[in-house]
Amino acid sequence: MKRVTGIGGIFFKAKDPKAMHAWYKRHLGIDVQDWGGAAFTWADAEGKPSAGTTIWSVGPVDGDQFAPSSAPFMINYRVADVVALRAVLKEEGCQVLDKFDDSEYGKFAWVIDPEGNRVELWEPPPGQ
Repeated sequence: MKRVTGIGGIFFKAKDPKAMHAWYKRHLGIDVQDWGGAAFTWADAEGKPSAGTTIWSVGPVDGDQFAPSSAPFMINYRVADVVALRAVLKEEGCQVLDKFDDSEYGKFAWVIDPEGNRVELWEPPPGQ
């Protein structure tokens, strides 16, 4: 079974998210949107858009969006079949969180790595 197929997003915390948004926008040209992040559309070798995006987002340092991890970041990995992978990870003895989301944005599950970092697993909706 294929497990990770790519990176779906990079999320991290900041003491002053608005200042970070402004810095990344000004100095690195990241088009930070009102929701606090940017979506990078994938492209092929010729620069033509292909199916897929990678999300980049900065949130408040006091937020609990990565709980139970205390890490200031979380990486979202694209996977082909999150339900099957979640079951395999449980069988392998990994700490898989009970929470599971199935929405218009796809299916999401979470696992904690050996150092306590929350890892997000994302199966995009069909066609993405």
